[in-house]
Amino acid sequence: MFTSQPIGFVSSPYKDASEVPKGLGAKHEADGVLKILPEFEAGLTDIEGFSHLVVIWEFDRSHGFDLLGRPPSDHRSHGVFATRSPRRPNPIGLSTVELRRREGIELHVRGIDMLDGTPILDIKPYLSSIPSERLRRGWLAEAEARQKG
Repeated sequence: MFTSQPIGFVSSPYKDASEVPKGLGAKHEADGVLKILPEFEAGLTDIEGFSHLVVIWEFDRSHGFDLLGRPPSDHRSHGVFATRSPRRPNPIGLSTVELRRREGIELHVRGIDMLDGTPILDIKPYLSSIPSERLRRGWLAEAEARQKG
């Protein structure tokens, strides 16, 4: 096991979890800033060349976990590992955001779905060689089909 250490914090328009868009058709289009601590600035070298970033962060306001739960997008229960629930054995969040620009230690991004002040654990450039037609969306695709039908 390791002890995590924040590399920065999120500046977000969302102050409460109830404000973050959830459920079928939810759009994550909010702008925000990933404020990296000065001692990690060198780690941002060359990040400007990537259009999207994967942000690994901590659900620092979530306590406890449930192995089964009902997401807002479906009336059926699903396993926690098949959802994006904050109530997880290890409270780790993962978001893909669009990098708009870098200003020193600040990464201005679009697609924020984290709360203001959320600790950032890591950032990685988004890279995928999986063609979109090969991706499956599991129970979420089924829930979307039921909603349309």
